[in-house]
Amino acid sequence: MKRKPAVILAFLLAFISVSDGYGQKKKNNPPIFTEVVYEGKDQVYIDNPLKENEFYNPILQGCYPDPAITRKGDDYYMVVSSFAMFPGVPIFHSKDLVNWKQIGHVLDRKSQLKVQDTGISMGIYAPDIKYNPYNDTFYMITTQFAGGFGNIVVKTKDPMQGWSDPIKLKFDGIDPGLFFDDNGKAYVVHNDAPNRGEERYEGHRVIKIWEYDLDNDQVVAGTDKIIVDGGVDPSKNPIWIEAPHIYKKDGKYFLMCAEGGTGGNHSEVIFKSDSPTGPFIPAPSNPILTQKYFGNNRSNKVDWAGHADLVLGPDDKYYGVFLGIRPNDKNRVNTGRETFILPVDWSGEFPVFENGLIPMEPKLKMPAGITENKTGSDGFFPNGNFTYTERFDAEKLDFRWIGLRGPREDFISFNKKGLQINPFAVNIKEVKPTSTLFYRQQHKNFAFTTAIEFKPASEKELAGITTVQSEKFNYVFGITKKGNEDFILLQRTEKGESQIIGSAKIETKGPIRLQVKATGDAYAFGYAIGEGDFTYFEVSGDILSTNVAGGFTGNMIGLYATTANDAVPE
Repeated sequence: MKRKPAVILAFLLAFISVSDGYGQKKKNNPPIFTEVVYEGKDQVYIDNPLKENEFYNPILQGCYPDPAITRKGDDYYMVVSSFAMFPGVPIFHSKDLVNWKQIGHVLDRKSQLKVQDTGISMGIYAPDIKYNPYNDTFYMITTQFAGGFGNIVVKTKDPMQGWSDPIKLKFDGIDPGLFFDDNGKAYVVHNDAPNRGEERYEGHRVIKIWEYDLDNDQVVAGTDKIIVDGGVDPSKNPIWIEAPHIYKKDGKYFLMCAEGGTGGNHSEVIFKSDSPTGPFIPAPSNPILTQKYFGNNRSNKVDWAGHADLVLGPDDKYYGVFLGIRPNDKNRVNTGRETFILPVDWSGEFPVFENGLIPMEPKLKMPAGITENKTGSDGFFPNGNFTYTERFDAEKLDFRWIGLRGPREDFISFNKKGLQINPFAVNIKEVKPTSTLFYRQQHKNFAFTTAIEFKPASEKELAGITTVQSEKFNYVFGITKKGNEDFILLQRTEKGESQIIGSAKIETKGPIRLQVKATGDAYAFGYAIGEGDFTYFEVSGDILSTNVAGGFTGNMIGLYATTANDAVPE
């Protein structure tokens, strides 16, 4: 029988897909991870045990920066930045500002989040969430540096039920925030560059406001106005006025912004006006929150405090959420920017963060009337020292596990043994979606241990653990092949240049335990065959810090697999 060309082509494609192109059947042996145990043990929590009416600060440990918060009735919702992580914009719910549950992500679909070809510190910046009581709708507005989006807004009637596709907004700049006045009018404020030709110095930025058309979800053309030029004291050339939020109290309008840039000079400042469009006059007591005045040698150091948002608490007292960092023993930032909270005294003309202008303490008193600290139990997000065990036996993956540049569901599957990662032909140094399931480093002192079943079929296959500050700064610790022998190896990549730190021949007939642990800056990657003892490669965590690597994320610990491996055992 004579076959048609299309039939022959289909047969050949099917044959090649299960062979190496020469008629030899390829082995399909993706890695299976059977368990993960993350254990955090920071000295600060050992030295400062909680009393009955206390909770720990930060409330979100690890890379959860740029928090924004809103309230509807007794329900609080909080969102944070997510950059190129997928899904994007983690969203948390609370009834009391102490106990928080992650209810999902705002941007959880490819139509909402197009970060597939962008660096890890691009993507989603500084989301703002606001509830509008006048149309009973929640809005999340943010800047997406990817996918041709720019500034976008999504909305929902119920944050528990998902969000709309993005609406692209017609203005430039970053850090947009929404304000709904009690007359029903809406506004957008944001950071922007000065008018062309009016730039005075490096870091000179302005805050703009627009009227916002709620019916068409768009700023009103021609209504933009600069309401802050430079910062609190323009004569001192203040830098990076950003993250604006407007509040109304006692008939007056208050504009709160970050100033000084995310770093050692970060602070929060406040302005006041009779109108949402200004003029805004700075408070005489600025800043109202900062940690920039104190020495580097203070114990339990918190720094970089700023980028805040205010909300009225369950005790009718104001509270502010904001970002801060807790550097390690080398003063390096590996856990990234975290979410903190402080009570706010607004008994006077301007709000002031209580104890936000002295060295911050690791714990707080719970709001009046709140009697139960449930963190780490019943689905509430843990903080302090804790152990998290994941056996991959639930129907849904915990929201703490995320992908990079693409959905987790594109490369994971579950079987009776655990989690299977179906590897992409992409390695961790490429600016593409990777087949890596990530968990944030949440402590200076931690251990992350997993068990893996994997027998590589070629040198191009590798599976194990990766720790990632960016595509150019990372470690890869995995199992691969050289010739007919299987190896474990550790690869260090700094500024995009890779080197093998160590390697060893291993048997891959059964489960292998892999571990990365740290005590401050001292990291170690270990492997153990079966129930044997761990053998470690000791390294510095320097490249896993923003001090060395730059960028905006914290260290991400990943279960990693690739068929594009370039790490060759020595």
